[in-house]
Amino acid sequence: MQPLWAIGLMTGTVLDGNIDIALLRTDGETIAEFGAYTLAPYGQPLRELLVETLDVARKWNFDGPEPAIFAEAEAELTRAQSYAVRDFVTAQGMSMGDIGIIGFHGQSVLHRAPQPGRIGATRQLGDGALMAEILGTKVAYDFRSADVRAGGQGAPLSAIYHQALLRGIGAKGETAVLNLGGVANITWWDGADQLIAFDTGPANAPINDFVKSLGLGEMDRDGKLALAGTVDEARLAAALSHPYLTAAYPKSLDRSDFTAEMAKGLSAEDGAALLTAFTTSAVGKALDLLPRRPDRLIVCGGGRRNPAIMAMLPKRANIDVLPAEAVGWRGDAVEAECFGLLAVRTLCGLPISFPTTTGVGPMTGGQIAG
Repeated sequence: MQPLWAIGLMTGTVLDGNIDIALLRTDGETIAEFGAYTLAPYGQPLRELLVETLDVARKWNFDGPEPAIFAEAEAELTRAQSYAVRDFVTAQGMSMGDIGIIGFHGQSVLHRAPQPGRIGATRQLGDGALMAEILGTKVAYDFRSADVRAGGQGAPLSAIYHQALLRGIGAKGETAVLNLGGVANITWWDGADQLIAFDTGPANAPINDFVKSLGLGEMDRDGKLALAGTVDEARLAAALSHPYLTAAYPKSLDRSDFTAEMAKGLSAEDGAALLTAFTTSAVGKALDLLPRRPDRLIVCGGGRRNPAIMAMLPKRANIDVLPAEAVGWRGDAVEAECFGLLAVRTLCGLPISFPTTTGVGPMTGGQIAG
């Protein structure tokens, strides 16, 4: 098919209060053109509602009927993102008629990886039919459920987009992509037929939660706390014995699988240092699982803006590290761009998950409204 303009939307588990909106022109295989990108903040009431919803979701844990707050949060989130898209398109001098499809990831509120004898479960808030009605265009949404029902991990889904980016820079297995959101995930492609992706461990979520629990803001801004702290190496070594870190891929995590509890009792500086060291050391363990250990990591997502993470990665993961911008990518936009491409793949009936990324497939996913 001819490339069409798609919009990708992402709101991460880090709960930073922003809607990532990215425009790109794609046929679902290659990227013909990158369009505009923006962060559209949503209001504090919605942010507080989402924080409460995630807390309720953890208590629910897929046991019994869905909590009533899900419907409220889903409707508010969908409207907020729909209005943000409309404003974004207008700002580009375009109309909704110029947009072929929207990739609406929604807000992950709970994700449970499959276990032997038990399929996984996942829930993203996002009413694709309501968004299609508001905007008058096609919307692809609910990207993960089909994969999970088939016995897959449901995550990460970014591999096929990372592969397109890696192909664009001629990578042949020496380079991997690391995304640092609430959770960290890695993509490795050998330049031919082997595409591997999995969650490596936590990223920003435990650090942010730890800092917030101390009343010191929303995050370890500029990594200042971690850079001023000292890592308790014995405590770190104990934490790194967690079986997830050496388990075979495919594998995935929920935001709450690794928490700030591992820093309990430490000062702000030492706790932030420990959590940052854990995130980066877990990446190193993940690299050891790959068929070939890459020579460099290209880092995207909000975590690349944390100087403490970027300073610890080369040491703790034993690898050269580059921010996405160093190879011409938009590090904040990659996840949203990904769901624009996945939307087009859904429209075309192309697979979005694979045996070495989520554990099933190749299989299609997502629903289309509009």
